[in-house]
Amino acid sequence: MRRVYNKVQQISGNVITVEAEGVTYEELAEITTQRGVKSLAQVIKLEGNMVSLQVFAGSRGLSVNDEIRFLGRPMEVAFSEDMLGRIFDGAGQPRDGGPSMTENFIQVAGPSVNPARRIIPSRMIRTNIPMIDVFNSLVVSQKLPIFSVSGEPYNELLARIALQAQVDMIILGGIKLKYDEYMYFRNVLEEGGALYRSIMFVNTAADPIVESLMVPDLCLAVAENFALQGKDVLVLLTDMTNFADALKEIAITMEQVPSNRGYPGDLYSQLAARYEKAVDFEGAGSVTVLGVTTMPGDDVTHPVPDNTGYITEGQFYLHDRVIDPFGSLSRLKQLVNADSRDDHRAIMDGMIQLYSQYRETEEKRAMGFRMTAWDQKLLQYGGLFTSQMMSLTVNITLEEALDRGWSILADCFRPEETGFRSELVDKYWPRQSGGADNPDASMEETESKAKAG
Repeated sequence: MRRVYNKVQQISGNVITVEAEGVTYEELAEITTQRGVKSLAQVIKLEGNMVSLQVFAGSRGLSVNDEIRFLGRPMEVAFSEDMLGRIFDGAGQPRDGGPSMTENFIQVAGPSVNPARRIIPSRMIRTNIPMIDVFNSLVVSQKLPIFSVSGEPYNELLARIALQAQVDMIILGGIKLKYDEYMYFRNVLEEGGALYRSIMFVNTAADPIVESLMVPDLCLAVAENFALQGKDVLVLLTDMTNFADALKEIAITMEQVPSNRGYPGDLYSQLAARYEKAVDFEGAGSVTVLGVTTMPGDDVTHPVPDNTGYITEGQFYLHDRVIDPFGSLSRLKQLVNADSRDDHRAIMDGMIQLYSQYRETEEKRAMGFRMTAWDQKLLQYGGLFTSQMMSLTVNITLEEALDRGWSILADCFRPEETGFRSELVDKYWPRQSGGADNPDASMEETESKAKAG
């Protein structure tokens, strides 16, 4: 029997308070106004018999005499194969004009998977992006953030991963997206032929704030159930800083004691509850989570990226429109990159080491130091590495990227200058190379080769 109350004690922002008994945390309620308009709300705080609910559609038009009917269940979302190719809002309702899903409801925001059901990650997710596949491999069941700042093409990177990632399904969650960002994702997936294997849950900036809190839970609940059916699912979330800001806004409305920079004290737990949904099931599929985390002021010590870094297994650092090789880290890459090709680890370590030397040489040149022949080789190498490997426009397979790495090395250095093992040099070093045996080449020539590359 559903409990009905018709006396609202307080309305504060989008949060209402009612005195009720037998109510559980995160339980749903249906509010019926005096004009007969209905909307959903969710329990977000219990203090004795005082129950606080976040109203999905906002509190505008509500009065203290409205009827509140508790539904006796938490948030649920429909689940079926018919969801593929569909777009939903933050309440699980269709946004694409298609029919509503009315069967096979599953619980949202359930507990994380029992560790006994998890297996050690051992498979790579290929994306055809060299800075990921070669240098910081994405692993099945991994949880990784993309640290970035406003203005960087993180949504473009996420859309490209959605198009090219070698997984069974993509579930994209948009949190407080601008309308043009939402249409960008929709058009890219549709034109790229990936919408048929995708499900989108999108909360725009014009939608109720509580729906932005529900988007990650909806995505992960659906992903988990598809994974149990044997699917490898990649969940893409943007932007988890907007999710944290929504938590902060509600915490302020609830007059909670603020923590660092006004965020609630349970920010870490709230983020961890979502990221820990990443799992590789024994005998079934997997859930991999990749979420954008924008850093206000490019400050990695900001509470959101700072807490995220303790939860996740590395990060991709998007900086100056490229994935920075020094700020990025995949802590699980060693579990998979030894099984791809025997030169993978050597290329990964050797090219980054030489790129580090190139960066030091760039600093020397900026300070007016005279360039040696070795410095000129490093400058040529840095230009080629940046344009042919780091650029987000590069779209090649892992094997092609490894071959290109050898080609870049051969264009700039002699084999003995690279420090690679002789058996790998004998097997992969290109037979013909240009520029490596000309240490006296002018600075203009090396820079022009880098630009031409």
